Amino acid sequence: MSIGAIKPDQVAVPERVLDDLAERLARVRWAQEIPDSDWDYGVPGGHVRQQVAYWRDHYDWRRWEARLNAFPQYSTVIDWQRVHFLHVRSPEPDATPLILTHGWPGSVFEFLDVIGPLTDPRQHDGDPAQAFHLVIPSLPGFGFSGPTRDRGWDLERIAVTWHTLMKRLGYDRFGAAGNDWGSSVSLALGRLFPSDVIGMHVTQVFAEPRPGEVIDDPAVLADREWYGQTMSAYDVLQSQQPQSLAHALSDSPVGLLGWMDLIYRGGHDLEFVLTNVMTYWLTGTVASSMRLYYEASRTGRRQTSSAPLAVAQFANDYRSIRSLAEHDHTGLVSWTEYTSGNHFAAHSAPDDWMADLRAAFSRFQRADGSNSLPRTSVVDVGAF
Repeated sequence: MSIGAIKPDQVAVPERVLDDLAERLARVRWAQEIPDSDWDYGVPGGHVRQQVAYWRDHYDWRRWEARLNAFPQYSTVIDWQRVHFLHVRSPEPDATPLILTHGWPGSVFEFLDVIGPLTDPRQHDGDPAQAFHLVIPSLPGFGFSGPTRDRGWDLERIAVTWHTLMKRLGYDRFGAAGNDWGSSVSLALGRLFPSDVIGMHVTQVFAEPRPGEVIDDPAVLADREWYGQTMSAYDVLQSQQPQSLAHALSDSPVGLLGWMDLIYRGGHDLEFVLTNVMTYWLTGTVASSMRLYYEASRTGRRQTSSAPLAVAQFANDYRSIRSLAEHDHTGLVSWTEYTSGNHFAAHSAPDDWMADLRAAFSRFQRADGSNSLPRTSVVDVGAF
């Protein structure tokens, strides 16, 4: 593929790759553990055994592959890196261009349920004025974008790549939304390209107090303490030694599942969990995806932005601190906390997530000083 070219693409995993996976799942060497230890030492063996039994005997990758291939997909090369993306244009000509970004250990699959309602609201009893042209890429080094092969793929480099992608598609101005690393990439887009980013909608703002800064919220502080003592192992290890761990996870699908279960520890349907794990396994992107933690930890730049921002906090997720977000992001216009959903809100609580997104962009639109947002420069609605 020549640099700058955009070509149609689809996912088609070779049968031999699925056969190899089935053979590995049939001969698992289970880890020894202390009886009745539950989650005290990490993900328990009984939990993983149940998942693997379903994975081996009932899970059907081809069904999920077909769901993904029902949407138009493309690939291009930016900064010498392959970028795979869904591009689903709305039939509404004045729809808002929006780039949606996933995180780790997520994938583009977390957004499949919201594509139809967001692009074609008329077919889902929605307001056509709240339609979106959606661009949903796999992060560089993740899933169908394939592994990264050089250093330096940090948040800023990804944001620049996304900006190039949107311009290449003909979108002069656009919105950004995301989850997990996708939240941070969206904020980086707003910081680097404030005149091009209509607004940002994120589910987390990752920020720690500055030296001497006091957070007067016991519930948040308790939650942060629990997270640091219980849930931060993946962050610490992948920020320091991603390649050391990658040797094991690239060789064992059950090991990969067990490690990702640190995030998928409860409240997630198994089909969704396995589909995301499969995305990393089948594409061989375990190592390169974890390198983002290493690269981001060495940037040393605090996330700030001035573009309009809306934050939607969902249940059973990282607790962002509003005072820090207000300090770092001067364009904050909306902060909503939900009792629904989990870390993958677009999948687990799609109605609430979409309602929050639509409300946010309605506010961004009004603040933009016009009744409609700038239209894309793409002339042919069928293009790309």
